[in-house]
Formats: sequence, C-alpha cells, structure tokens
Amino acid sequence: MALQLEEIRAVAQRVAASHHLELVDIEFSGGVKFRTLRIFLEKDAAERSKLAALVESGESLDLPKGVPVERLSGVTHEDCEVFARDFGTVLDVEDLIPGAEYTLEVSSPGLERKLSKPEHFARFQGSLVKLQTFTPINSNRQWQGRLTQFAENVLTLDLAAIKQKGKARKAVTEQIVTIPLANVEKATLIAEI
Repeated sequence: MALQLEEIRAVAQRVAASHHLELVDIEFSGGVKFRTLRIFLEKDAAERSKLAALVESGESLDLPKGVPVERLSGVTHEDCEVFARDFGTVLDVEDLIPGAEYTLEVSSPGLERKLSKPEHFARFQGSLVKLQTFTPINSNRQWQGRLTQFAENVLTLDLAAIKQKGKARKAVTEQIVTIPLANVEKATLIAEI
C-alpha cells in the first residue's frame, strides 16, 4: 500500500494540461487517518501570456496593486474546483492513494511560492528570494536577496536588496553571492507589495 508519488505527479500534470494549467508542486503529508494531498497549480505559459497582454492593453483586471503580472499564477477558484473534481476522480478510479481517507487541496502557489525547477529561477529573475543551501557558503546557509541572474545552473543574488540578519550579516563581505542550483535545498519568493 505504498504511495506512488511520481505516478500521482504524472497524472496531475496530465489533468492540469487538459485544463491549460501547469503543476507547480505536489505535497503529501499526514499519517494514517489525516492524510492530505496538496496540489499547487498555475495557468500554463500561453494562458499567462494572455493575462499579461490583457494587463498591458489596460484591461481592468482585479489584480493586487504593485504585484508584477509574471508573479501571478492566474489560477481562479473555478480552475481549482474543476481540476480537483477531474483529478480526484482519476485518483479514486485508479486507486493511486491506497486507503479510503485523504483530503485533496488544490490552490495557486501564492505570492511567496516555492522555487524548485530551473525554469522557476529563470522566470523569476529580478525577484526577491529567500533560500537555504545544503552546504554553507561563507559560513552561512540562509540567504535573502534579489535574484539578478540565473545562468548555467548558478544563481546570482544581490544581497544589498534586503537588509541581512543574523549570521548572514556577518557572512556578507561582498554584496553579490553566487550559489550553484545543486546546493539549493529550498527557495521561495519574497512578496514585494
């Protein structure tokens, strides 16, 4: 009765693509009784381009002030509802989650979304990020700054963009730090509102 997370991920990607959505992340947590499968979605690249074009044309959209359109996932409540219904049906029919009890949660990744794929880092160049490394760089594993460049699987952070705290302040001898993507344990965007 082992959970087949990669198979679930593949099914989620297939169902998402049928609704012009992209799977951003998937999480499974909980014990035997209280299990939760969380799916994070955004509009696919073509749909995000349409959203950006509407914003550029001056179309009045209900968007948060000061948030660049590329930071938005474009996912609506209705998108999540339709995906959850279709995906939940596939999960149940194919019995991909053994046992009867689990909760399916579907949402956008949010403004402080996780960054995990090279495409994420390339897309969000220019954004503020917070990250943790596997091994220390300049005796520090926690970094915050503006992602100024992502090339050849190396991130360049401008640390002057954010006031550094704790060990990071002591570790900052230069205002720029380069971090190989392979050394990034976890990374998230920092909301700029």
